[in-house]
Formats: sequence, C-alpha cells, structure tokens
Amino acid sequence: MTVRQARTTCPLDCPDACSLVASIDEARNTLLKIEGDPQHPFTQGFACVKTYRYPERNHHPLRPLYPLRRVGQKGQGRFERVSWAVALDEIAARLQEVVGAHGPEAVLPYHYAGTMGLMQYEHPLTFFRALGASELQTTICATAGQEAWIATYGDRYGVDPEEVPQARFILLWGINSLHTNTHLTPFLKKARQNGAHIVHIDPYENLTSRFADEHIRIRPGSDAALAYGMARAIVKAGLHDRDYIARMTTGFEAFMQVAEEWTPQKVEAVTGVAAETVERLALEFAQAKASFIRTSYGLTRHPGGGSALRAVVLLPALIGAWQYPGGGALLSTSGAFALNRKYLGGRHLLAARATPPRQINMTQIGSALTALQPPIRALFVFNSNPAVVAPRSDLVQKGLMREDLFTVVLEQALTETTRYADYVLPATTFLEHPDLYTAYGHYYLSWNKAVMPPQGEARPNTWVFAELGRRLGLDEPTLYWDAETLARSLLDTEHPWLQGITLERLQAEGFVRLNIPPDHRPFTERAGTPSGKVQFDPPPQVILTEPTPDFPLILMTPPAKHFLNSTYGHIERLVQGEGGEPVLLVHPEDAQAFGAADGALVRIRSRHGAVVRRVRVSEAPIQGTVVLEGTWWEAPAPDGKGINWLTGEHLTDMGEGSTFHSNPVRLEALD
Repeated sequence: MTVRQARTTCPLDCPDACSLVASIDEARNTLLKIEGDPQHPFTQGFACVKTYRYPERNHHPLRPLYPLRRVGQKGQGRFERVSWAVALDEIAARLQEVVGAHGPEAVLPYHYAGTMGLMQYEHPLTFFRALGASELQTTICATAGQEAWIATYGDRYGVDPEEVPQARFILLWGINSLHTNTHLTPFLKKARQNGAHIVHIDPYENLTSRFADEHIRIRPGSDAALAYGMARAIVKAGLHDRDYIARMTTGFEAFMQVAEEWTPQKVEAVTGVAAETVERLALEFAQAKASFIRTSYGLTRHPGGGSALRAVVLLPALIGAWQYPGGGALLSTSGAFALNRKYLGGRHLLAARATPPRQINMTQIGSALTALQPPIRALFVFNSNPAVVAPRSDLVQKGLMREDLFTVVLEQALTETTRYADYVLPATTFLEHPDLYTAYGHYYLSWNKAVMPPQGEARPNTWVFAELGRRLGLDEPTLYWDAETLARSLLDTEHPWLQGITLERLQAEGFVRLNIPPDHRPFTERAGTPSGKVQFDPPPQVILTEPTPDFPLILMTPPAKHFLNSTYGHIERLVQGEGGEPVLLVHPEDAQAFGAADGALVRIRSRHGAVVRRVRVSEAPIQGTVVLEGTWWEAPAPDGKGINWLTGEHLTDMGEGSTFHSNPVRLEALD
C-alpha cells in the first residue's frame, strides 16, 4: 500500500479553518486519516472530533457517486442513474422551459456554507446572476452579527486570537467555544496560566462552562440588559476610560442615559443574573483593563439579537481595552481578508443591473416555496440541506413536494433534501477540487489543491454550472473561470495586508498569514464607521425574548459537539457519540411542572408544530429554558422529525437574520 500525505484545509463553516494533513492510499483512492497540521500556528497539530471522522464521510454509502434522476413521486427518494450528458441536457432543457414561460426570476439558488472555499461556495452564483435569477439573501447565520458589528466598529475584525494569552480577563459570551472554536482553547489555557480569569456567559452549562473558571447563566435574549447593567456599574465606579471615549467614540452620553435605567436589581429581574454578580463582573472586567470578549452569532439569534451584540461588544470600548495587548473583542476576523471580490460570484453582474433582482430571504424559504407570488419554479440547492436546517420544516418540505417545482440538488450525501429532488448531482469534497480559503477565526489565507481524484463521477459545483451555462448559451466569461484564475483575481489588490501574497506563494506554502503588523491595535486610531469613531450611538435597544402563557418555555438549539449543522448527521459513530438520538435538556423545576420524567418521551409544541423527544432532566439550563443540542438528521428522532418543525421564520432587529434560539414552547404528555 502506497500512502501519501497531503496538506489541505477544512472547508466547513467553523472559525478555525483548520490546516489538515490527509493520509491517502493512492492505489485505492481512499482517504485513510485526517489529522491537524502541526505546522499551522492556529491549528497546532490537532483536529476536532468531527474532522477525524471525515474519511467515513468521504467514503460513506450514502454519498452519491453518479448523477441520479427521480423515479416516481417526489419525497420517496427513488432514483435511477443517468449519465452526466443526459442529466445536464435534461436540466438545461427544463430550465429553458421555466425561463421561457415564467422569466428568470422564477429560478432560485438555495445555498450556504457547506464549503467555505470561495470557488465552490460563492462563485457558482455567477451562473444565476448571468441568468437573471432571483437573489437569495443569505441570512440564516451571520447577518445580524455582521450588521451589528459594522454599525459599531465598521471593520469586521477584532483581537488577534494569537494575542489572547495576553488578556487578563476573558468573557466567553454566548459561545460554546470548546465545541465551535476548538482551537482557541490552547490560547485560553495560556491566558489562564498568565493569570487571566475566564468567565462563560450562557443560558446553559456546557463543555465551555466547565472549562471556564466561572459560569454565569443568563436568560436567552437578555444579553443587552446585562451589558447595560455592567456599563452602568463601570461608569458609576469611575472605571471607564474617559480619554479613549472622548478620542475614539461617539454617542457615549446617549448610551449612558439608557444604561442608567439598568440598575443591578432590574438587570437581575430580567436576566436571572444576581445583582451582586452584575456589579462584581463589571468591576473585574474594567479593572483588568486588558479584557477580552469572545462572542459569536448564537446570542444574535433572537428578535433583538443585533442590538444585544452591539451592547456586548461596546463594553471593551467603554474601558479602552483595545489599547492593551489581548484587550478588545472578537466576533469574526473575516473583514481582514481584503480580497478583490469584484468578480466573485458575478458581483459585477449585479452591480451592472439597472434594477435589482427579486430578493428572497433564506430564513423564510418555507413561506417562499409555498406562498410567494409569482412562484419559484426551479430550485437549485448546493452547499445546504434546507429540508432540515431552515426554519418551518413543515413549510419547507411542503414546498419541496410541489410537483410544479423543478429541484436540482448538488450533494455529497443523500440528505433529507435530496429526497425531494428531480435530479441529484454528485459533488466533490474539499479533497477533490482546488480552492481558496479565508477564515473568520484567525488571519491565515489558505490554498487547497485537489489531493485526490473524485470518487465516482463527482464534479465540482462550478463545473456543473459552467456546463449548464454552455448549454444555455451564457457568454459571461467569469462563469467559466477555473479556481486558479479566480484566485488570481481575488489576490489582485493593493491592500497592504495582502501585499506579496500570490497564488504561487500560497501553492508553495499552503497557508500564509496576512501582513497585519504585530503591534496592530484595532480601533485605537480609527474605526471603519462613517465617523471614523466607535459608535455608541444609536444606543442599542433591549428587545427581550419572552415566553407566552400558552408556551412558557424558551427552546434553544445550539451546536452539538459531534455535528456541524447537518453535515455529519449520517456518520454513525458521530451519531452514537452524541447519544444516538436528540435529547431535550429540561431543568428539574420545569420537568416537575410539566410532569416530564427523566428518560421519558414528551411532545414539544410551539405555535408552528410539534415534535417528540426524550427528556434528560438536568440543571444545565437556566430555569424556563429547554435545550436541544445539534441540527440532527431526522432519522434518529423518535418521531422522524427535525427540530426545525418548531422554529419560526421571524427575523432579527438587524440584518434580517434567523431567530433559532427564541422559540416559545410547552411540553405535553404523549397520548
């Protein structure tokens, strides 16, 4: 057996964007093992439990290896193998019929971050923009947080995670980082060794809570109230940085007028955090000066999520923490990758349009598929699994069942969504195509070459859409670019942080750190806002997530350790590692109130629907909150339904994002 090792980059939707080492049996074209790259300063030689199982995913029996055409009724998942030529010819012909009869806006791409490689993630949109299709608003994850950060700081970057060991007080606020930002952990450990105190703020106890020095339970969606209470305590104690505020911020007085209303007692009543804890936390945070907040998008998945994030990330500005190594906040590093994105995904085609195309919010795809007029007639799904991951699964699956909806799914696994497809097209994995990767949890740009031939007849997303473009006579040149041409276009920028980073260098080295000066202190000289200042104004609103008399519990669905959204939901050993079935965590007092015994099955009902789950009575969640970790496939559930049969399509206050963590529910005994 000839085993070759090759460096590659994890493509999945995670801030770590790990550098990996793949061990490949060349004779059998088999991936034997995946490990973390010891040469990468952030990956540091280890991978997460999910990534170690990627060989099982790459060669799983549920991976489609040939184009498939539906046989029989929709929803049954019955297919026959066809050739690529037949599949592409028939898809192109059907697409021409749809466009001819209903116009190009009857076509919709549904996509997200199944791969983060720019070529296969975003560049397929060139086809749809050249066609004139409806535009998908990709709101399901990050838009509330992005808009909130931009409104506050402008530039979408923050503390360099490699500086975290220099922080002296750390708030892991609304992030289960040991599940979702695993490679931050060694830097947190070094900070603790250097004397830092680590506090986890989250509605339920999880792995990160147990790692932290202290866990503070907070009611879901009340983060802005806690942030205001801390701000009030800091200013009352005179621990705010007057010079920094005067020099670098606007709107401080208006912000503090609102903060003054949030007494410790009022904060306790709203958040469940004891008044004395609010004050102590505020003073410790301010006195440390080099204080760091690592937050993520979880706390934004509420009606007031954007405002909540703004309130939280303004705390470092209040004390001038940005001036100290390790001090400040981090939501995402993505804005530091100042690539030339003019042609990525056909953005130039959008810019050239006299009128913008129809916009469809992906968070509301269920309503779009069932009620939108004029209807969507052709749907192309890639890098996503909407039948499970989108809100209102009832509407999504009802819409996918429409016989007048022509659906093509490009996939690496036979997911729930593929059951509704007219054609399933086998997609390559990150090991089988070249691509360029940024990151949103560190500052390294990476290049992947194809390290294995494709399994079966799998093809990259962009190859599929280029072939369809040829059949439809689309003459947009960028639609036919290869990955190297796109990468050179993206790297064609004068930004100093990218100077000297060429495709050839990336191909030779694998990954390259951006040219960010080692002493760079964000938001100490300027911010990226129109004023050039950090914006306390307008003061963030406090929009609470509240139960109702009929639905007195709040359901949260945070990430599980063994899954990444639904990507690994069919890997047997990961399913077993997560317990074999989705389980609902219920506080003992809530379990008693609803007669829910440990280990028993209960019906969880929201105003949108009901599912059945097994109960685990636990003091992990704050009272009044129930938690189900992970976006499971539907098969392991007792009733064969995913958790998003319960979630609604209502949107956030900023960014029109999803509100997955704000679901009022009740528990019912099974009949």
